[in-house]
Amino acid sequence: MEPTSRRIPAADDLTLHLLEWSTAGIPLLFVHGFSNEAHIWDDFVPALAPYYAVRALDWRGHGDSDWHPDAAYDWDDHLRDLEAVVEHLGFERFVLCGHSLGGRISLLYAGRRPERLAGLVIVDTGPEHDPRGQIRIRMDTEAHPNPTFASVAEYQAMLAHQYVAAIPSAIARMAEYGLRQRDDGRYELKMDPKLRDFGRASAPPEELEQRERDLRERLWQACETVPCPTLVVRGAASDILSADVADKMADDVLTQGSLAVIPQAGHSVMTDNPEAFRKALTDFALGE
Repeated sequence: MEPTSRRIPAADDLTLHLLEWSTAGIPLLFVHGFSNEAHIWDDFVPALAPYYAVRALDWRGHGDSDWHPDAAYDWDDHLRDLEAVVEHLGFERFVLCGHSLGGRISLLYAGRRPERLAGLVIVDTGPEHDPRGQIRIRMDTEAHPNPTFASVAEYQAMLAHQYVAAIPSAIARMAEYGLRQRDDGRYELKMDPKLRDFGRASAPPEELEQRERDLRERLWQACETVPCPTLVVRGAASDILSADVADKMADDVLTQGSLAVIPQAGHSVMTDNPEAFRKALTDFALGE
């Protein structure tokens, strides 16, 4: 099953890359996490494409989407892109599934436009993150500030080190779609290097702490206002979404929340245990 590759307008005069897998049925939009791209969802589309109009988006600065010339990559910049994409595609009601960065932006969208959502899937993220995972991701990012590679295989080896639980086919796909070849023959990431800062270097620690507190409050408020069925997915070994936060989201805050804990999976649930993730996703999406 092969998607159609499209470019669509977003905020700030950018164009974003979209994979369109099917066009009949209720729209279902997948949005990826930090440093990933739209093909991260490839394993799960065939199970849903017969029932939904399935699309997957590359965020700004990622994949084959535009990079912002002034590095506008804050939460609300991505949120404005999502709103523009939804309007351009003409979604009146749709299902939204987001992982990590994409999951938090999905929650922000749900808080702003709850009437648009027929369903919501939040994959291994929430209003609060486990500091252990945040430190791990920051260390991985700082260790490779702007990497280039002699071959796709070299990048694949680095991914295998970073995604220790991921299955080999998922690592291979990430390597295949995550690089572009330069004129000198080397390969670089399809990701704006300025994204790796995500506003940290330009702000003092106290401002960063206040930003995180404000974001946390917005995300919890969004959880309280989401009226549609919402699935929270957590990797059993996640160091980003704690069991306590996942339970609070699903059991106490979301009005129609449910929780799926995926065994043998960390934060990158989709690449670590794709079969169990597929079952959780399709059971929710197909009402089984």
